[in-house]
Amino acid sequence: MTMLNDRVLVGVPKSEGERRSRSGILIPATAQVARRLSWAEVAAVGPHVRTIRAGDTVLFNPEESFEVEVQGDEYLILRERDIHAVASERIDGGTGLYL
Repeated sequence: MTMLNDRVLVGVPKSEGERRSRSGILIPATAQVARRLSWAEVAAVGPHVRTIRAGDTVLFNPEESFEVEVQGDEYLILRERDIHAVASERIDGGTGLYL
């Protein structure tokens, strides 16, 4: 698959289901958490994306994405500007923030 322009394709975060708090309380998938950011792995990037590569893990707001199904797998489409941070072992002197 080829993404266009500044679009980034990420896998649907697994944390969207049930999760546990640090104290061990089970939080159901139906619980609404206001303005919660999610981490996901990048599957593909468009030609105008400058600081993110396939395989990076990115932090984003799920409300700023579009859902899509590709060959039976669920993905989200984002714009590069909607990504807040990149967790990556590579530090190549780019302008992005790497956690």
